[in-house]
Amino acid sequence: MLEFSRWKYLLIVVVLLASALYSAPNLFPQDPSVQITPNRGAKIDAALREEVQKALADAHVAPKAIEVDKTGNLLVRMPNIDAQSKANDALRNALGSDYVVALNLASTVPDWMESIGARPMLLGLDLQGGVHFLMEIDRKAALDKRMDAYAEDIRVLLRDKRMTYQSVERKPDDSFAIALAKPGDADAAAQAIRTGLATVSNAGAGGVAASGVPAVQVDVVAPGQLLVRPSPKDLDQITAGAVEQNVGTLRNRINELGVAEPVIQRQGSDRIVVQLPGVQDTAQAKRILGATATLEYRGVVEGNAYDAMSSGVTPPEARLYYRKETGPDGKPIPILLNKRVIASGEQLVDARSGFDPRTGTPMVSVRLNGIGGQRMFDYTSENVGKPMAVVYSERIPEVKIVDGKEVRSTRVNEQVISVATIQGVFGKEFQTTGLDSPKEAADTALLLRAGALAAPMDFVEQRIVGPSLGKENVERGMRAVQFSFLFALAFFMVYYRMFGVITCISLIINLLMVVALMSMFGATMTLPGLAGIALTVGMSVDANVLINERIREDLRAGMPPLTAIDVGYERASGTIFDANITAMLAGLAMAVFGTGPLRGFGITLMLGIITSMYTAVSVSRAISTLFYGRRRKLKSLAI
Repeated sequence: MLEFSRWKYLLIVVVLLASALYSAPNLFPQDPSVQITPNRGAKIDAALREEVQKALADAHVAPKAIEVDKTGNLLVRMPNIDAQSKANDALRNALGSDYVVALNLASTVPDWMESIGARPMLLGLDLQGGVHFLMEIDRKAALDKRMDAYAEDIRVLLRDKRMTYQSVERKPDDSFAIALAKPGDADAAAQAIRTGLATVSNAGAGGVAASGVPAVQVDVVAPGQLLVRPSPKDLDQITAGAVEQNVGTLRNRINELGVAEPVIQRQGSDRIVVQLPGVQDTAQAKRILGATATLEYRGVVEGNAYDAMSSGVTPPEARLYYRKETGPDGKPIPILLNKRVIASGEQLVDARSGFDPRTGTPMVSVRLNGIGGQRMFDYTSENVGKPMAVVYSERIPEVKIVDGKEVRSTRVNEQVISVATIQGVFGKEFQTTGLDSPKEAADTALLLRAGALAAPMDFVEQRIVGPSLGKENVERGMRAVQFSFLFALAFFMVYYRMFGVITCISLIINLLMVVALMSMFGATMTLPGLAGIALTVGMSVDANVLINERIREDLRAGMPPLTAIDVGYERASGTIFDANITAMLAGLAMAVFGTGPLRGFGITLMLGIITSMYTAVSVSRAISTLFYGRRRKLKSLAI
């Protein structure tokens, strides 16, 4: 007797309804929009809305809507891409550096769908296009950072050798003048620096690089006076090394954002191209990609910070900073901090946002590596009862129009977000408080986890790019998938008649399930992904061919129709599973080890195999049982 369990019918109905529900968001088009995100201290309020409306009116651009989105940013919906581009230029000039103005594609999916996680499937750059960023390394900042590292390395080497120095100063030609307290230590200090100073290139014994060029040149120019010149080769490699490190850091940051199949590649000697397909919040992406925000832990220097602020004279080991809080007069509170950094984001292993259990305020839990942990342990061991400050440093790019030309510059914002007394000795793990909001804590933790940029980067260009394959090629790809599907349906309906109709229904449900799963998982559909769907249709056809031909063979052998259907599905199921397992492993390998289009093809292939096996074996059997199961005296089958 031909039977099918009721709970299996119920499962199919649930799967079908869920597939239809989670596929539906793909029917809602996105609005080209401009998103306005406040920088630190700026606000989204009625005054900003009025300023936006005035800027759009002056640019003769009519928006569809101006609204505050769920993340608290101002979203300006536009009727088309041309209007979006004009609005973006107008608002960027009008709002200045207090706000991040970025392109966006705003969802029109109903709120009730988004509340249950139903989102449209993302499209890759080859199908939809995406956001294109061109970023440029700040060469001077990269060189300054490396020179600061050189100076600190020299100080550490001299301290380790128990040699007292009076000063280590950087000269305009990027050499270092060292004044020793004891002139007799000059030769020993020179040898220590030659053998101990690390460079970008792999230095061998005695401070000699693999090419035979000394890593640094050290000369004794006077009693107790040394001159250290870094290798020209090392200086030439600073920008190249910064670009390579920034590519890796940007990749980590994009992974944290969850962007699927990004394009990150070097362009020229000091530029990086980043293309992000299907990004909903481009302002967030721009802020995270270009941010050089980090935390620094510094000791507090005793002294009158107000006198230092008014006179401009600070202690030799100190530097003037300002606290985030303001005084009774509404002005920032000055504070003197040590020039030496105890630990920074570069020594960080992990960072997680959360809330301080004692005060309930946002915090970042920090875990340092061995070097940073040892520095923190050494400092806190010697300074229990003394204050230590946490400095939040952020580099903000600015674009100004001067004489009709764009002038790009950067503004460094440094704030002391927390000053606390060291209550006891600690090392690798501790908490940082004093952040404004949970979102700021989450963003700071993300930046620290993703790694620090080797050098600051400026956005040279930002634009929306069209499909890389061109509209005509995309349409041809879509048409090929459609015709492959229609050809399969037509063949089955002609060749297998009634069972062909059943197969066609299961194929349609199969495609619906693939789209729903890709939408639920946030996968990105690319042209290779479409090829994966076409291949899925073919594999699903193979499974149904096995079933239908098995039923035909049993009928030819004289088996009753109902028994032939039951036995045909039972015996073909094992063969179908065996045939698909190798294709599943191939798709898994492409998804795990591949990147870009190859990974998209692998993911689509695996999802298609899973759904095709389910629809071929279970759904088509359910339909067959529903249609033939109650015909007790069935004499023939339309197959």
